[in-house]
Amino acid sequence: MNVTMPVVRARWCDIGRIADLVTEALAPTNLGAWLVPDEQRRPTILTAVARIWIEHALLFGDAFLLPDGTAATVWFHRYRPIPPPARYADRLADACGAHADRFLLLGRNLAARRPTEPHNHLALLAAPGPAESDRAAAVLSAAQRWMDTLSLPTYADVVTDDDRELFWRHGYRHRDAFPLDGHTTMHSMWRLPPFWSGRESRNARPSARRPLALPRNGPVHGWTLG
Repeated sequence: MNVTMPVVRARWCDIGRIADLVTEALAPTNLGAWLVPDEQRRPTILTAVARIWIEHALLFGDAFLLPDGTAATVWFHRYRPIPPPARYADRLADACGAHADRFLLLGRNLAARRPTEPHNHLALLAAPGPAESDRAAAVLSAAQRWMDTLSLPTYADVVTDDDRELFWRHGYRHRDAFPLDGHTTMHSMWRLPPFWSGRESRNARPSARRPLALPRNGPVHGWTLG
């Protein structure tokens, strides 16, 4: 099937640009501060870890950019088990040093809650800049249309209320939530393809309650590991 979308499918040469977007979006957040408390080292470490997972996604999934390169999504095709990145523990230690344990903890927590049924996993959404730019909505909408052609549900973990509202508007429903630390709660969200209307996934456990619409401010971001 030939599908024309207002996003560009990322190539290996785009990894650096996507990693920069992830860092720019994540570094100012509570999650970024928890992962790397050292503010000076935070951008370098986040970029290095993002590169590991973006490289892995281009082997076991997809990544998409807006044509102007200002926002990106990174996906894994989880219709079968995916191995961890090659030499992940060593590469993570090289990138993070003493901060590696927090990335490993986040990865274990997220992996333990991920659906077991086949799905496409939105691992990263990075659209730094003013929320009113609508770049996050644009890249999510276009990439989601591409994912829908694969006839699988999609799954994502989000942090902020703004992110939950964005994903709700694109057909995702709340699945569960868990506290990461004293300042951050991760929210799992699940979306059935449009043609699955009325069909409920056994593992999704969607909630019928709509999250509150809150004022949007700051960058929209997503971050999952493992």
